[in-house]
Order: sequence, then C-alpha cells, then structure tokens
Amino acid sequence: MENKEYVFKGTVINGFVMLFVTLALFIASVVGIVFSIIQLDGSDGACGGWLLGGSILLLIADIVCMCSFMQLEPNEAKVINWFGKYAGTFQQVGFYWINPFYGQKKVSLRARNLDAEPIKVNDKTGNPVMIGLVLVWKLKDTYKALFEVDTQTMAANPNAVGSDTKGLMNALENFVRVQSDAALRQVAGQYAYDDEDTKAGEPTLRSSADEINEQLEQKLDERLALAGIEVVEARINYLAYAPEIAAVMLRRQQASAIITAREKIVEGAVSMVKMALDKLSNENIVDLDDDKKAAMVSNLLVVLCGDDAAQPVVNTGTLNH
Repeated sequence: MENKEYVFKGTVINGFVMLFVTLALFIASVVGIVFSIIQLDGSDGACGGWLLGGSILLLIADIVCMCSFMQLEPNEAKVINWFGKYAGTFQQVGFYWINPFYGQKKVSLRARNLDAEPIKVNDKTGNPVMIGLVLVWKLKDTYKALFEVDTQTMAANPNAVGSDTKGLMNALENFVRVQSDAALRQVAGQYAYDDEDTKAGEPTLRSSADEINEQLEQKLDERLALAGIEVVEARINYLAYAPEIAAVMLRRQQASAIITAREKIVEGAVSMVKMALDKLSNENIVDLDDDKKAAMVSNLLVVLCGDDAAQPVVNTGTLNH
C-alpha cells in the first residue's frame, strides 16, 4: 500500500523567539491604542483615528499569531493541513510556531495496550471455546490514521477529534478492538482446542502457542495496516472451553488421565510379577505349577493395581499336589 505520509516542509519558527515577538507586538498595540485615545481627545483627531485603527488591527493579528504555538513531546506528532489539504506531518520535539492559517491535529505515536475480553468462538472441530488476547500497538502512519479511516464518526465525541488527542486515539482504539475480534475468530477457527480431536502432530490452540501468536500477529497486521497501525505484539492470554461444555470436557480429560495412569500401573505391575516369578524359579525357592502361578499372578496384580491397601490372607495349606 502506498505511503502518503511525508514530513511537513512549511515555515516553522522557534517558539520562544515568536513568543518574545508576539509579546512585543501586544505591548506596542496596547501603547498605540492608549496614545490614539489621547490624540482623539486632543486637537489631532484624524491622526489619532488612523493610529487607533492600526493598533486594533495589530492587536487582532497578534492574538491570531498567539494561537499558532505548538509543543511536542517525544513520540508525538502534529498532522498539518492547509484549508483541508494535507500539508505534512511534523514530529520535531520542542516548542514551535507555524503559520496560524495551518490546521493542526495532534496524535500520539506511543505504544498502547489492548486487553480484549474473552470471546466465544468455534474451533476447527466445532467445539465452543472462550479465547482472549492482549495486543500492543502503536500509530505508524499518521496520514492513514486520519484520512484513510473515518475516525470522526467512530469517536465518542466526533466534534472533539482534531482538537482532542484522546478522542482521536480512542476512536483508533475502537477500530483496533473490532479488527482484533475478527482476526481472533479467524485464527481460532483454523485450529482444534487440543490434540484429542485432531491427528497426531497437528498444531492446536493449547500446544502450539508460538505458531498461533505468529498467525494472529500476521492477520492483525493485514487488517490494521489500513489505519496506519503497527502491531508490536499480539498474544493469546486466555483459553478455555465454553461454560456449557466445560464440565463434560473436564470429565473427558479426567478419564483420559486415569486411563493413562492405569496403563502405567499395569505395565509396572506386569514387569514386577514377571520378575517375581523368574526369581522364584531361578533360585529354586518354590516349585509352582501352572495353576499356582496363575493364582499368584492374579493375587499380585490385585495387590499392585488396586487403589486400596491389600489385606493379607495367610494360607496355611500345602503347595504339594
């Protein structure tokens, strides 16, 4: 997209110099008015009239010039226009004076933070999830921000835009909020919530945070470039199932965790039983037939895999046939 922003090239004078000049002209005009009134009361009325008219005009011009001072802090800018025509952007820090017939609109180039409230979206598999983001953005192109986007009607107080920096920035923040919502819905719909609903190795919202954040920044850059806004960082800061399915999904996750734990327990119990049988056989401690081995395996698995502590039963019988 073409960059239409450029540096203001009009006449800019040091503010302190012009402050001294305007104060001197103000004093001169006041003195001229006083002397003209004295002359009007005297014999030279015609000269006093001309002096009074000139002094009043000088005072009016001086007051107009006093309205043209501007002060800029770091990361602030003034968008200058000449009777509606864009004349450039001024970003030099300090106290200055420009032609009073130039229009000025002050904007902030500082980074701003947006903590979006979680919204409900459907993931790739159709499950409703709650997802939110935190976004750091700043204004990069002042021309696009003021003339490519309708900030006048987006502002809460349209009449304040141009004279009030806060009104303009709030209007841009509303634009960022809406576009962030759309980008978040688009990205979240491309991925499943977790790997239980997708093929192994596929990225998910839970397991692929870096890839998701990268996709989110890319989508936001595409959407916010129209307003001259640069995305510094965008990250998902909230992710959960929607309330209506959260309880069901929690039970599913608990069941999956229990099954995984049981698999580990059974795997360990089988290896321990095998080790016990091998050791009894290798060291000739006792001679067990197949029925006794099966009973021993059954008892050991019950003891090792059970949730409660085993209650021992002493067998006083014989192991002989």
